Amino acid sequence: MPQPSLFLPEGLRYRPELISSGAERALVAELERMPLRPFQFHGYEALRRVAAFGWRYDYGERALQRAAELPAFLLPLREEAAAFAGLPAGELQHALVTEYAPGAGIGWHRDRPDFAEVIGISLLSPCVLRLRRRAGPRWERDAFTAEPRSAYLLSGPARSEWEHSIAPMKALRYSITFRRLKGA
Repeated sequence: MPQPSLFLPEGLRYRPELISSGAERALVAELERMPLRPFQFHGYEALRRVAAFGWRYDYGERALQRAAELPAFLLPLREEAAAFAGLPAGELQHALVTEYAPGAGIGWHRDRPDFAEVIGISLLSPCVLRLRRRAGPRWERDAFTAEPRSAYLLSGPARSEWEHSIAPMKALRYSITFRRLKGA
């Protein structure tokens, strides 16, 4: 699988082993009990299932809406994600839990402009995180493998200039993504 190159965009940080394997097992046990729902995008139902906390984006209304509070079991992980990103934990007001079945991925996108920094934590299986940005008539591209228990941070140009996608999964994977609202 691709490993980080020296080219990775400014504002992208990666840390393997953010959490222990024991912490991962405990998180996965909680996630397996969650009522996850298929991701809906303009009438399309994706292979991945999700649950949003703090805030959620309603694609029909094209607006952020309040969601349920973060569950208590996510609060210690939010602390670790915030420390990794150099942010106060309370500023990470949004969390998205995503379950990727084999074959599920995410197409090219930038996260909603309502959000600033994005911190992703990968659980159970590695994923290939692909990056691209327009450079005149061509695309600059890179990719790396986000290993289980690792975290990545998208900030600055990596967040605002680059798109990212996740290649289809070979095995079950969970991710927990924390986001800071702009202006928080």
